[in-house]
Amino acid sequence: MSRELMWLTFTVILTGVLWIPYILDRVMVRGLWGALANPSRDDKPQTPWAQRLYFAHTNAVDNLVVFAPLVLILDNIGYSSRGTVIACAVYFWARLAHAIVYALGVPVLRTLAFCVGFIAQAALVLAIFGKL
Repeated sequence: MSRELMWLTFTVILTGVLWIPYILDRVMVRGLWGALANPSRDDKPQTPWAQRLYFAHTNAVDNLVVFAPLVLILDNIGYSSRGTVIACAVYFWARLAHAIVYALGVPVLRTLAFCVGFIAQAALVLAIFGKL
């Protein structure tokens, strides 16, 4: 497995487990049966951090749809460089930071973490087209 695929795997795992904390919060706020029920307008609202983490998770899924194909394209064309490995690692850490600062409600750091992840994706695009 290439190092880029390793970082993609870590990113997929992170994205795959981000739902756990906000679902646990939902159980704590609404009880087990309330958490298992279909959503309704009368649901007791979750804690603010859990609501924010839900949005961070949705954002992570949206961005994984861009990141994963870029890594898979690099793997398919057989291209790997120090720059692509660093970009993939930076993307993972930026997504982790984004989830944490989003859940904590730190808007400026949240936006910076998002932008760092975007720049990492852009670096992968440049690598695919032979510019990195």
